[in-house]
Order: sequence, then C-alpha cells, then structure tokens
Amino acid sequence: MRALTALPTLAAFFSAATISSAIPLNPLVSLNYINLVGNYSSEYNITYFRKIPFAAPPLPPTNRFRAPQPPLIHDKNELYITDQDFDMCPQRNTNGSEDCLYLSVYSRPWATEQNLTKREHAGRPVLVNYYGGAFIEGSASWKISGTRLYPVLNVSDGNDFIIVQPNYRVNAFGFLPGKQIKASNTSDLNSGLRDQQYVLQWVKNNIQHFGGNPNNVSIWGQSAGGGSVVSQILAGSQAGVPLFDKAITSSPFWPKTYRYDDPEAQAIYDQLVSLTGCANSTDSLACLKAVDVQALRNSSLVIDADHTYTTSSYTWAPVIDGEFLKDSLASTIQNRGVAVDYIYGLYNSDEGENFIPPGLQNTTSTDGYNSSLASYNNWVSGFLPRFSDSQLQEVSQLYPEQGSTETIPLYNTTYERAQLVYRDLMFACPSYWLASSAKVQGWLAEYAIPPARHGSDVVWWDDIDTTQTSDTLTYDGYTGSFASFIETGSPNTHKVTNGSILSVPELQAQEAEFVIAENGFQQVKLVELKTRCDFWLKNGKSIPI
Repeated sequence: MRALTALPTLAAFFSAATISSAIPLNPLVSLNYINLVGNYSSEYNITYFRKIPFAAPPLPPTNRFRAPQPPLIHDKNELYITDQDFDMCPQRNTNGSEDCLYLSVYSRPWATEQNLTKREHAGRPVLVNYYGGAFIEGSASWKISGTRLYPVLNVSDGNDFIIVQPNYRVNAFGFLPGKQIKASNTSDLNSGLRDQQYVLQWVKNNIQHFGGNPNNVSIWGQSAGGGSVVSQILAGSQAGVPLFDKAITSSPFWPKTYRYDDPEAQAIYDQLVSLTGCANSTDSLACLKAVDVQALRNSSLVIDADHTYTTSSYTWAPVIDGEFLKDSLASTIQNRGVAVDYIYGLYNSDEGENFIPPGLQNTTSTDGYNSSLASYNNWVSGFLPRFSDSQLQEVSQLYPEQGSTETIPLYNTTYERAQLVYRDLMFACPSYWLASSAKVQGWLAEYAIPPARHGSDVVWWDDIDTTQTSDTLTYDGYTGSFASFIETGSPNTHKVTNGSILSVPELQAQEAEFVIAENGFQQVKLVELKTRCDFWLKNGKSIPI
C-alpha cells in the first residue's frame, strides 16, 4: 500500500487523471475495507484492477484448510495500488504462496459520472472466470499484455461486461478430505470451492462500485475451472439462493466425487499425514496445519500422481461434505434440482486422449498397457473399480470395438474407444446433463476442429492469438457465442456472424448440439451421446459421480 498525506476526493482524483474522452486513467474505488486505485490501458482500451484482496490470507496455522475469512481492513487514509502481480496458491515444486486470495477486475473503459450511459448506470453484466489445472494448480494473475478472455470481450462492440478473475486454493490446501477436517472447528472441507463462492459473495456486495450489476452474473471455467462451475451450480442449487443466473461449462473436468469419509477420500488424508511426518502426532490435523508449506507441497505432488491411468487421472477433487456439496451431480440431475436459469455446455471431440494410457495405442507395452482387448478391459475395470461385471459388460456394448459418435463416423482402435469412455464420463456428459437441466434454457456445443483434444479450443478465446484473425468465421461464431451468452443469456441474441451462418440450437427443444468443425458450423442431432450419458447417469452412484 502507498501511504498518502491526504486522501484526494473522488472528483479531484478523476480531474487529475482523465484524458480527452473522459476516461479515468487511474480510477478510484472505495470499498468498506479498502481504497483501490485502478488503471486504464489505451492499447487494449480497458479499465483494470489487477490485484484486489477478497479474503484474509489463509495462513497457518489458524486459516490453513479453513473456509475464507473476511478480508483485512486497510487504513482508509491509504490507497492500495492494484497494478501489481499476485502469487498463485501453493502448487508444483516451489511455486506459490499461501497469501494468495486475490482477484482482478477489468472491463471496457469507465466514463466519468456525468458521462455514464443509461446502461452503465444500470450496471453491466458480470463474468466470474475460474481457472483450470485439475484442481492441483492454476493462477488468476495476468499481465496487461496477456489479458485473459480479452478476445471474448473484444469480439464485437455489441457486448460490454465486466470480467472477474479470482485465485482459489488447490491440491491439499484447497481439497483435503477426511473425517478429521469435518470434525474440526477451524477447518473446512472443499475450502478451494468455498474460495470460489466467497468471490461470488464479494461480487454481490461490491461489483456495483466497479459499474457491474450484482444481479446479472455469469460464471465460466474450462477443465477444472469447468468442474468448479459444476460445483458452484450444485452448491447454489442445493442452497436455493444462487449467486449467479448463467453458467458456461467448458470441458468440465468432473472427477469421481466421494463422500469426505469414504475409504477413497480418507486414504488421501491418511497418506498426507504419513508423507508430511505427522503420523506420530497425537493430533494429526494440528500437525498438518503447522507443518512447513514445502512439506505439504511436496506431499501433494506425490498424491497428485498416485492414481494416474487408474481410478482417476488426478487425485484432488471436490467431495460430498453435507454442507457445501450436499448431493452428487447425478442425484441432483435425477432429482431435477438445478436452479440456474441458463447453461451453455461444451466439450471437445477427442479430449479424452490427454488422460488415458498412451500405451493403449501401441502393439507392445510401454506403460503397462497396449492396444489389445485384454489391456483395454484392464484399464476400464481399473477406471471403474466399483462397477460389477454386468455393468462393465454394458460399457462394452455402449462403446463397441467399432463404433461412432455424433462427429466421429467410425472408430476402430482400443485407444479411440478408451478416450471416448473417458471423454463422455468426465467431460461431455456433465456438460450435457447440466445444459439439458437448465431452469429456462440450455445449449450444448462440441468443438471438433482437429486435434480437438482437451484445451484445443482455448486458442479462440483465452488470449490473443493469430488464429483469431486468420479464421474470422470461427472466431466470430464460436467466441461470439460466449460473449452473447454472457451479455444476454443466449449464445445467439448478439450473434456476430450473419443470418446465413447457423446458430446454436436450443438443446431441450431441438435435441441437437452446435458443432464447431473445420468447414464451418453444424447443428447435429444427439443420438449416441444421449444414450451413453443416460447410462452413466443411471449408474452414477457406482462411479461415483
């Protein structure tokens, strides 16, 4: 923070930092706990606040593994300069700090009060975006040269919304399960997800000071960010008071969701205790809350990789805790419990390839697997350890040795077969289930431009890329559908492409998906995906999902 001898008035601050277009170069926002100084970029034509504390630092021992606590009160005679980097939460080998609960806000430029449009007076739509990283890593910090989601905001002049990018705790720091956590008065299950919800509450309380409408909020995430969106949909629906009304699930990584005290979950806690040297402690949780951050980081990495290519590709994940997540995704869908008005779901044609054993495509074994039928069956039974023989037989029938999908006319290899099983269960079906369960309307899209693996589609919307200018049809049609959805609740209302280009079909009414293909866009009737997702939903408790 930068201490000033006298805090300038808002009018004086603006008059000293405006340009001819009446855009404040350093806008000042006063919240009830902090005074923030933002910035304006003429290159990108945005007003931005790169670092805002939204909760108290979750430092050991008191706040480690604990739900986010109210942010620290800053001196009202000081201005907090927000144009600075902030650290990621602890991850990998040496990266990150436990003082990591910060967010950023940016939007099209602000006008001074007298030049506000009616729209700006009413408040602009708000998008909260959660990063991916398998619930083990990720960061929301960005530099002005790499403004995240800028291509979405910039796809047309017809869209004008505010983007919020928050950090949240990952791996052991944000997703430690176990009965010891449940029993503690100073620890909480799913603390990483609670960070995300705390951001939504922060938006509800504060976004109007940034020109946003707290009653017009969308959430979006890709991969584990999409899985985070799934979690927030479930939590909001179960609480009955959603903090948002629109959601985008891009390739949502939704791993198996055990109860916090299931053997599979409790084993993670016990393993962390052992790896950190806390096994001989009389109070293992107190030991974990005080142990050196590097010991937790190193142990988390070991646990990360423990189930690769077997029961899951990664280990850290949301758990059913009876408070934040009261029920599973499958049960919520079956009970028609989704309370979000508009949901836009997406998945990629071949994204399962990133998560299955590479050896499944080889005639000889390289990682314990090969392309034989026996090796495939071994992988499936390991991936679905709670399935009975009859359930595994149904999987074999639904995904035969030679088969097809909506966009793959023929697959005939073990590797392709396995990637479809993984794709559908972990990514495609969660998007399909939620989009088809939206209270008002839902849409589903499939990204099919080769290689169409997990993350292949982010080139169109996550950061500025030459691809966007070399193929303006895909950029306008695909990225434009996101911008329109955030702005209006429909991917078609602010359509950027002309009337001759296909729109995104309404899922409930047309039972069709929007396909982003090499040669343009298609509307494809859902047949195979619907049948396969119905099967996974029916057997959700055995997965569990």
